[in-house]
Amino acid sequence: MKRVAIIGTGYVGLTSGAAMAHLGHQVLCADLDSAKVERLNRGEIHIFEPGLEDLVAAGLANGRLRFVTGAAEAATGCHFAFLCVQTPSMATGQADLTFVLAAVSELAEVLPAGAIVVDKSTVPVGTARRVSEVLQRPDVAVVSNPEFLREGTAVSDFLKPDRIVVGSHDLSAAQAVADLYRTLGAPTIITGAESAELIKYASNSYLAVKLSYVNAIAAICEGVGADVVDVLKGMSFDPRIGADALRPGPGWGGSCLPKDTAALLHTAGQVGYDFHLLRSAVEANHEQRARVVRRVIDAAGGNVRGVRIAVWGLTFKANTDDLRDSPALAVVRDLLADGAEIVAHDPQVTVPPLDGIALVPDALAACDGAAVLVLLTEWPVFAAVDLTDVRSRMVGDHIVDARNLLAVDQAERVGLKYVGIGRACGG
Repeated sequence: MKRVAIIGTGYVGLTSGAAMAHLGHQVLCADLDSAKVERLNRGEIHIFEPGLEDLVAAGLANGRLRFVTGAAEAATGCHFAFLCVQTPSMATGQADLTFVLAAVSELAEVLPAGAIVVDKSTVPVGTARRVSEVLQRPDVAVVSNPEFLREGTAVSDFLKPDRIVVGSHDLSAAQAVADLYRTLGAPTIITGAESAELIKYASNSYLAVKLSYVNAIAAICEGVGADVVDVLKGMSFDPRIGADALRPGPGWGGSCLPKDTAALLHTAGQVGYDFHLLRSAVEANHEQRARVVRRVIDAAGGNVRGVRIAVWGLTFKANTDDLRDSPALAVVRDLLADGAEIVAHDPQVTVPPLDGIALVPDALAACDGAAVLVLLTEWPVFAAVDLTDVRSRMVGDHIVDARNLLAVDQAERVGLKYVGIGRACGG
């Protein structure tokens, strides 16, 4: 058992802390908000993440997990101090390290000799060196250990990881961090700090390119009369490609991909490389959101001013309550700007995230009097809604399914005109 300090209680910090306690370590999670700390010590978590509430409750019950106010209190006497604070994008695309370096300054005064500071936040290449410079503690090693947690599956991603990446110029410190995960049995890569930091950005940016490519293929399918579902199924059997993330949609978003692609583009620019491939993927993502907006406008007859639009889903993907850089909100924002009347339902959104959105308690209620229904987030509950009921409550007859979630044959059977992404049907 090791004494682990977790600095920050967002998605990464809270999941990492609860999971580390589950693995048998003694964990103190720190946050600056004392009221939030009190709630967490009562087992009241502030984010929706499947399985996380139970994991926190178990850690509190067995005494291996506790929450405190301030990094110094958590780190006193610890073996490892994990930095899990936010690194928001600056206007240039560069990641802002203000919160990271502030936490490091606080830790420098209290860390015991031989402790290891672990960068868990997604940080630019070279951050481990900067952390060492700010620490000014030759007796404290710094290790990069990037997270690969997906919102909606964060708990299983931590406890059943596809890989563990650890980087440091201190090999013994890197091995000590890798040993924390030994019981998980995952492939482990021990490398230099710069390589570990770049692995996270490279992985997320590659996913962004892949997702933008899939949306481009969907656009071509629409032009030639092919069905993207069949095309992507045919691609998925190629071992060089695989099925993962071969799903078109309204664009990618969330707290990671937009920020990480911007950071990698900034890093590329710093070393004089024009990463036009990644830049094109980012531009294609914005274009994809605009294409969905055009689909809705076309379904409404060419003008949405004063037209009631039912929206299913506002979060950036299913199984999370995260609205950060949500493509659904980007689409809704443009429709509102064009004068549409938006009535929306999302299982995890209870407060309107934009002025002009009327929230209703269930999916069918959103359809009352709507000219068009647009599905923007792939919540499984939407696929179970009886489309006969949907048709009876709408005044119009178009569904724009930006996630290809609904059954095309059922929609057409009840008299709805189905418009998917890259589907050879509808309209």
